[in-house]
Amino acid sequence: MTEQLRDRYDVVVIGGGAAGLNGALMLARSRRSVVVLDAGSPRNAPAEGVHGLLARDGMPPAELLERGRGEVRRYGGQVVTGTVTGAAREAGSFTVALEGGQTVRARRLLVTTGLVDELPDVQGLRERWGRDVVHCPYCHGWEVRDQAIGILSGGPTSVHQALLFRQLSADVVFFAHTAPPPAGEQAEQLAARGVRVVEGKVTALEIVGDRIAGVRLVDGSVVARDALAVAPRMVARADFLAGLGLRPAEHPSGAGEHVPSDAAGRTDVPGVWVAGNVTDLAAQVGAAAAAGAMAGAQINADLVAEEARRAVEARRDPFSAEAEARVCEAVMGDRRHGL
Repeated sequence: MTEQLRDRYDVVVIGGGAAGLNGALMLARSRRSVVVLDAGSPRNAPAEGVHGLLARDGMPPAELLERGRGEVRRYGGQVVTGTVTGAAREAGSFTVALEGGQTVRARRLLVTTGLVDELPDVQGLRERWGRDVVHCPYCHGWEVRDQAIGILSGGPTSVHQALLFRQLSADVVFFAHTAPPPAGEQAEQLAARGVRVVEGKVTALEIVGDRIAGVRLVDGSVVARDALAVAPRMVARADFLAGLGLRPAEHPSGAGEHVPSDAAGRTDVPGVWVAGNVTDLAAQVGAAAAAGAMAGAQINADLVAEEARRAVEARRDPFSAEAEARVCEAVMGDRRHGL
């Protein structure tokens, strides 16, 4: 770990991507003690640049995260490398366990661990993922514009994906792969837009040098392509929340599993918020960062309300042991922040 963990924080943020760092930034600027625990495996690591993000378009993902870490630290927040293995509620707070046996306590949790892309079992596909094997026309579409693009069927959004990429290139082929070819209105839409449908299972990508050259079918034929779009099944990284009774659920779109929450990021477990791809499978970097900021502000407001309630109780009954403990806790919290 790069920084020394304290025993207790107002908020522990689990996940150090755009959502987690922006949430931590809002909390640190509100003078909350906050630490970001980051396992160091961002989903967009293979991509050359972040796109569709105003004033940061094309910036390498690693550079964006490094800048974000610096901003969180500037306001007194911590960013620590570590993998969370579990979380539990104990005596009104949360205990977060890390690999290696270390634990840290928090009054609130913000979970921003993102998701895992489960890709089709096609030889060569994983190796080219995030380069010329893509999934999002808004993240990568401009970079493959006017190229020969293939769409690998694999989920309920595949035909929609094909129509989106058709906006970017006149040469789009839809590979039915292991699914039946599109029928009815979907087949009519593809035909009307000039998208050819190729039946037969896809077995491998043909790679020449450092680029895709084609898509190989089970019968041995190869369809020349420069890029391939897939619709992976997206699964939230949230197994460590099972101890809190919080588990991923099937997303309404059928595209994978997410941790459900309200618009502000609140989960069904009081004191636990989520933001970014762990709850919104389709969120791009800008949307994930915005959701993190929203969750951070909501968490701070929740803590403010709790502190005000405790102060009122202590004022009404200043001699109770419980009130004395609450005042001591508040004073210690003020001292931590130099107030």
